[in-house]
Amino acid sequence: MKIAQKTIKFLLIAAITLFTSASFASGSDKKHDNQNDGGRVNTKEEVEAYILHHIKDSHDFSLFSYTSNGERKHVGFPLPVILWTSEGLVTFMSSEFHHNDDGHVIVEKNGLKFAKVHSKIYELDNGASSINFDETHHPTNAHKTLDFSITKSVVGILLIGLLLLFWFSRLAKQYKTKKIPTGFARVLEPLVIYVRDEIARPNIGDKHYRRFTGYLLTVFFFIWVLNLAGLTPLGFNVTGQLAVTGCLAIFTLIIYTVSGNKDYWMHMIWMPGVPVLIRPVLAIIELAGALLIKPFSLLVRLFANISAGHIVVMSLIAIMFTLKESLGVVGATGLSLVLSFFITLIEVLVAFLQAYIFTMLSALFIGMAVAEHEHH
Repeated sequence: MKIAQKTIKFLLIAAITLFTSASFASGSDKKHDNQNDGGRVNTKEEVEAYILHHIKDSHDFSLFSYTSNGERKHVGFPLPVILWTSEGLVTFMSSEFHHNDDGHVIVEKNGLKFAKVHSKIYELDNGASSINFDETHHPTNAHKTLDFSITKSVVGILLIGLLLLFWFSRLAKQYKTKKIPTGFARVLEPLVIYVRDEIARPNIGDKHYRRFTGYLLTVFFFIWVLNLAGLTPLGFNVTGQLAVTGCLAIFTLIIYTVSGNKDYWMHMIWMPGVPVLIRPVLAIIELAGALLIKPFSLLVRLFANISAGHIVVMSLIAIMFTLKESLGVVGATGLSLVLSFFITLIEVLVAFLQAYIFTMLSALFIGMAVAEHEHH
């Protein structure tokens, strides 16, 4: 049975690697769609541009691309674009940009004109019929809008959120009825117990850990499942977005700041047991650490590791393009698949590890805020 399970896991990871490679091979950076090669990624510069484009968020959901009669075709579905402009709220579907990301496609809505440049949507100034750029390719006759669009990362968050809600609702229901979970709930139960007994209780303490276990479980499974989804051909890179990791870090910041007891704030603002002249200096250092350094370390660690993992995997897949002249097509493709396969194995471990680290540090910061000190 164990051998069969290991075989299934091995085949699953191999399938993910092959599908990711195929998706990369058939993909393209959207700004190359009108070239004579049909938008394929062939050169080193195109590979670098595609990788940087891949880790960004997107206003549409592209599954894969292919070339037909020299024209690039994208298979996917559009997403709602929701903008707050100088004239109020404007909505339309992302398909009106026609997968164009260089500002050449102008969308007119409610008497206003919009263009998308580098995945950002700009509102053109009054009287402008096209967007102009300076020498650094920044728009000179347009300004950014407040973008509340349903992007690809938002879709990923909603899907994973609904999936987790479904899983744990069934787990809670089985606890109420059968007392012993069955089916997939038996996989979730040891993980829930692990987070409770190995992360929450040791770091927060027996007296307070129950108050925060729900949040720690949510953060752990949310990050872990999103990290795993990022390894699939769907191409999610939710935890590789600074906005997402920053939001999670702010949640932790709010929780341990609001939950901090009298001892926590006393030791932070007016440290006992040290000379009075040094206490203001320590207060500044402690406040900076609690309000800036701790949440910053949470958001940067998760963002950097997940983004770096995506870049490394796609860079190894790109070997089949960049080294095909020196190694040949077969040799470059074989080397690319072997290396990307083993890196994908490591990324499966990293997906769990980053969820664990974020949850562990959150529990540690909360535990420091609610700890009760004995005063002699």
